Amino acid sequence: MRPEYPPPQRRPRLTRRGRLALFLGTLLAVGGAVVIPILGRGEVPETPRRLLIPEGWRAQQVYAAVDRELKLPPGSTKAAVATTALALPAEAKGNPEGYLFPATYPVTSKSTPATLLTQMVQTANRKLATQAVADGGKAHGMTPYQTATLASIIEAEAEGRTDMGKVARVVHNRLAKSMPLQMDSTVNYALNRSTVDTKLSDTRIDSPFNTYERQGLPPTPIDSPGLEAMAAAVAPTPGDWLFFVTVKPGDTRFSATYEEHKKHVAEFNRIRASTGPRTGQAGPAGR
Repeated sequence: MRPEYPPPQRRPRLTRRGRLALFLGTLLAVGGAVVIPILGRGEVPETPRRLLIPEGWRAQQVYAAVDRELKLPPGSTKAAVATTALALPAEAKGNPEGYLFPATYPVTSKSTPATLLTQMVQTANRKLATQAVADGGKAHGMTPYQTATLASIIEAEAEGRTDMGKVARVVHNRLAKSMPLQMDSTVNYALNRSTVDTKLSDTRIDSPFNTYERQGLPPTPIDSPGLEAMAAAVAPTPGDWLFFVTVKPGDTRFSATYEEHKKHVAEFNRIRASTGPRTGQAGPAGR
């Protein structure tokens, strides 16, 4: 008996949308997370707004900026931290301070506090995992979290990028000698303020961030450090400095001895007396 063959059938033709969907499926199968939005006819891609997070901002400032950009009630972004699974190290204990990386982030109608916070923390983790920062931190016996903490002090204390390496060296030298860091920036963080005018009574407050009274790094970062500060933290400028003072804008003096440092502080005080408001950061043991 002769077998019967079905009549030939015409191959179905894919529409343009079908071809695009097939292409998308192939990309996802081969490459993973490639997202290509399929727009309907007449739809115009949304142009993202830009949210700038500067170097040195504290978490509270970042929260407020996100609330403003998303037109949310104050406190909304801060509250979102507790319900967002942020990729923070265990040392952070859920506190993203120091991990809200300073950069420019796209904001669209679909952005939420959770999505923006997640992007910031992911960016910080990537920067801390770069080979230079990661290897440098290990060479100094620091975890990524400790690197972020040290970098946050450098970000707050250095007047400019050119001084970051020297400020980092002062911190490393003091840690090596088991000397308290005596940084005004950590005291200011404890007092929830930003000023360069720290009083003697301020240095006696009972706080884990009082690096005049307690040795070692503070328990958390004190701001959002940028990549330059991270690089300085793991590759400090060679030197034997233990003190520094910015006597005037653009003029930071680094000293290896307290006697030399006192001379620089005296000049700082003379300039302050003649100009009025304090113009510089006293640095370790500056008063």
